Amino acid sequence: MRTALLADIHSNLEALQACLAHARREGAERFAFLGDLIGYGADPLACLDIVAGLVNAGALAVRGNHDEACLGGQLDAMHVVARDAIYWTRERLGEKERIFIAGLPLTVAEGERLYTHASADRPEAWTYITGPREAAESLAATPARLVFAGHVHHPLIYFTTPGGGLRPFDPVPGVPLPLSDFRRWLVIVGSAGQPRDGNPAACYALHDEDAGTLTHFRVAYDAEAAAKKIIEAGLPERLAWRLTRGE
Repeated sequence: MRTALLADIHSNLEALQACLAHARREGAERFAFLGDLIGYGADPLACLDIVAGLVNAGALAVRGNHDEACLGGQLDAMHVVARDAIYWTRERLGEKERIFIAGLPLTVAEGERLYTHASADRPEAWTYITGPREAAESLAATPARLVFAGHVHHPLIYFTTPGGGLRPFDPVPGVPLPLSDFRRWLVIVGSAGQPRDGNPAACYALHDEDAGTLTHFRVAYDAEAAAKKIIEAGLPERLAWRLTRGE
């Protein structure tokens, strides 16, 4: 089974469509969406419609902090630009979209795998995994051998060492990484809709369960079109230019 893992789509329709098309060409048989489906971008309804359709067909999806905020959650910890986008998005959600988002779990456990938006340690706290300490806390909160997460908007992998510590690894796009059965792995899949690692190309990962590998991919898409929509919608211009810069 090949599962495409997408996180932090953030209402970026162009990036979502490009990642889905690329994943299908790579043989993806199903999809897992790791939260923050909406917020920031100009196409929340279109993105939710696509994801909901795939969930109805068997995809997995979890709720992110921006999804939660769009339902009326607290905004105290968010930057003013993020808040502006949340207020804008709230006004456009209908009952159907709200019911779908509210029905998404914070985590999904499936065999030896756990899918989450932020840290698996108190996922409702939306803790960012920014280093080995946070990664260790996340792994300690679950018996899963493989933890797939988003939230931090750049791809990274942590794996256990024989001494019990954790080591970070920067994945090379397009190069499969063998996921040894003798290690535990925490995979941050990167952002499909708003990368922040200096590379504007959309990011997702493909887990090949049969081969025991994980591959990150970078996918070029029409970021200029997505940015133009943001400006035309009256959203903060910063949200537009950061798409074209990967910041």
